[in-house]
Amino acid sequence: MTRMTRGISGFPIVSAIVAVFVAAPVVALLFLAAQGSGDLWPHLVAYVLPQAVMDTAILLVGVGILVIVIGTGAAWLVTAYDFPGRGVLQWALLLPLAMPTYIIAYAYLDLLHPVGPVQTALRAMLGLSSPRDLILPDIRSMGGCILLFGFVLFPYVYFTTRAMFVMQMASLVEVARTLGASRFGLFWHVALPLARPAIAVGASLALMDALNDIGASEFLGVRTMTVSIYSTWVNRSNLPGAAQIALIMLALVISLILIERYARRRQSYAGAAQRSRRLSPEPLHGFKALLAILACALPVVIGFVAPALHLLVEAMQRVQFAGISTSLIAQTINTVTISALATAVALAIGLVLAFTARLLRGRVTQMILRTASLGYAIPGTVLAIGLLGPIALIETFVGDAAHALFGISTGLFMSASGAALIYAYVARFLTISTGNIENGLARLSPSLDHAARTLGASASGVVTRIHLPLISPALLSAAVLIFVDCMKELPATLLLRPLNFETLATHLYGEAARGTYEDGSIAALAIVLFGLLPIILLSRIGQRKVAVEGQNAAESALLPERSR
Repeated sequence: MTRMTRGISGFPIVSAIVAVFVAAPVVALLFLAAQGSGDLWPHLVAYVLPQAVMDTAILLVGVGILVIVIGTGAAWLVTAYDFPGRGVLQWALLLPLAMPTYIIAYAYLDLLHPVGPVQTALRAMLGLSSPRDLILPDIRSMGGCILLFGFVLFPYVYFTTRAMFVMQMASLVEVARTLGASRFGLFWHVALPLARPAIAVGASLALMDALNDIGASEFLGVRTMTVSIYSTWVNRSNLPGAAQIALIMLALVISLILIERYARRRQSYAGAAQRSRRLSPEPLHGFKALLAILACALPVVIGFVAPALHLLVEAMQRVQFAGISTSLIAQTINTVTISALATAVALAIGLVLAFTARLLRGRVTQMILRTASLGYAIPGTVLAIGLLGPIALIETFVGDAAHALFGISTGLFMSASGAALIYAYVARFLTISTGNIENGLARLSPSLDHAARTLGASASGVVTRIHLPLISPALLSAAVLIFVDCMKELPATLLLRPLNFETLATHLYGEAARGTYEDGSIAALAIVLFGLLPIILLSRIGQRKVAVEGQNAAESALLPERSR
């Protein structure tokens, strides 16, 4: 034990325990699936899995192509060109991140309904009176699902790819232009190959988000593997069968990560020793400027502005008609409380993991930290099923101990109190906490630690009096991101929430499932408003700093070679 680690020797032990708790759902899935699903498995193989696998594959391919085209194109336009409104569009292109996929599906189902505002306005313009006189393509389709997912999830690619474009040296561009390359040639032959790692990271994050969705896919009539897991568990009451489908889905997620790594296995990039200069944007005027504005504004309008305005109008009408119900207030309190508790726990554990990574750099430590970062790659539905076994073991152990020592019964204290839900949130979003805190610590020179210890400060004193104040921006960023992600999380919340415990997300899901969209508009608007917090935070931080940190955080979510 070195002098620097003396006094916090318990950190590696805590980190190992955290890794065990994060890995437990995957191990539990294996045991649960091994129990067999009885007579249901032949039915699943014959009728459920083929459609689920096919729909999931088509959805991922379509969404992947769309987010890459929109995200990369928008990132290049706002980086390489200067046109009116560019400064606003740079951050506005992040706004769709505030719109969860199930909310945009909910909004567009209402907007594009045959008697909704869009088709009603079109009929009025064309002089038509009956909905049968104007039949538009149904949004409840695979094509509609791909379009909506693409226009909501493209900011993942935009964020990481723009970071790469911003960091590219202007000298590379100047050399290419000197050799006669056009702007398109510069993009296709120079910028795009250099940005491939960032594009792969952003696209993988978008695809994992699409895999995690349950509300939008179900609303739009697309039977993905996530929907099949939920229906097999809840509707057919067959947990082993759901676990077997979950394992197949988990294998698909791992395959996505491995394909992403394989695609850039031989790619290495290095910048010059001197500080690189930013790419100088080329001014656009006239028709070209208008095209650039439209190309960047259209994804923002479709992915955020139109559904957000619709939710605002519907929410105002609902408030004027019936006010705000007390049940909605209670659900808001439930959502904020459970999200805040999960955020606090995730930050505390993230601090332990990040400090362990800073002080101990052995292979065992790196393996522990990598295992503790698995949760973000596990879809919420899969995680929820996997947590049932560990939660049951914990409740049984604590119940037996409490009965033996004090003669009391604790019952299902985790499931009934919401602790199981907090467990799921922390396991899923712990990577965000660890990644942001470790990024903050990476900017602190080790000489600060050595100087403080030389002056007699204890290890815990270095952490509390030096590290924590200096990394407070990273802590704030992690707290906001985790809090909002917890508020938006639907699959795990649906499956693990206590009885008679509703959040804004589950309330909206219930209203949409019943077809009473207008009754869920207030909850949807509240979720979107909370989702704007990370966007505001990112816009207030320096653009270049955010870009670099955003790519690092994105890479951490894909379990990179260097552990977070």
